[in-house]
Amino acid sequence: MIPKLPYKFFYRFLDDEGKESKLMIEDWEFGSLYWNCLRNANGNENIALRKVKEQYEDNFIQNKDLYFFLGTTKKWHRRRTNNPFVIIGVFYPKIELQGRLF
Repeated sequence: MIPKLPYKFFYRFLDDEGKESKLMIEDWEFGSLYWNCLRNANGNENIALRKVKEQYEDNFIQNKDLYFFLGTTKKWHRRRTNNPFVIIGVFYPKIELQGRLF
């Protein structure tokens, strides 16, 4: 059994039309990253949180092409909110620049 995360993590981003969105991350890899960082920080939550943020902001956003897999839960669907979706997975391939066409 995987322990429940003590924090809620979100991505805040702009869509193609410039509208800001904030989606909660329910990806198990994200939770695993947090637990690994906490273990490596000898239980220091502040260091673990900083390491998680560094991994996503400094590594993934700067060096990867991020794609979100979205899903919803019964709880959020019942609320009939404007956006009932959460991030259930993240795909982050390396950014590869296409060569010039002549």
